[in-house]
Amino acid sequence: MMKKFSLIFTLSLCLISFGAVNAEGQDEREPLENGLIEIGYKTVEEAVNECENLFNEDIVLPYKIPPVQFTHYFGRCNKDFGINNDFEIEFFNENTPENHYTLRLRPKKQAISFKSRHIDKTIKLDKGRAFLIKNRMGNVLVFEKENWQYILSIDKRVSEQVPLEVLVDIANSFR
Repeated sequence: MMKKFSLIFTLSLCLISFGAVNAEGQDEREPLENGLIEIGYKTVEEAVNECENLFNEDIVLPYKIPPVQFTHYFGRCNKDFGINNDFEIEFFNENTPENHYTLRLRPKKQAISFKSRHIDKTIKLDKGRAFLIKNRMGNVLVFEKENWQYILSIDKRVSEQVPLEVLVDIANSFR
């Protein structure tokens, strides 16, 4: 939980720091990708390769993403003391901050366990089951596939555009 807060805080600082005003009073913004690259994001392909090598395990991603507009997507292989290692993809829209979606994978043996009081709903998937967790930041769908725990997270501000059924459809979109 602390790691997620730290990531959100860091991203917020990056997004805030992009705005600047020049001498003529016009808004000059540093490209979104510059701040993300500074904090370790790279292309999804590079991050997948890095994490597959780190975990010695193939990473399989769902084919679908939420039906909201994104302008950027980046991946990152997080290497943190061995127990908090994970892979993440962040989808952003630089003009619409609420269009923010995260897909995170953790090795099953390092899966995050959720107390039943935090689980709002259990959902049957095509293969297995998932848990819906609603929090003040958004909706989170958690499920396991192969040797991974998948955590899909959508910003609360677009949860009407991306209801639970859409997250379940994404979770079922593996081949």
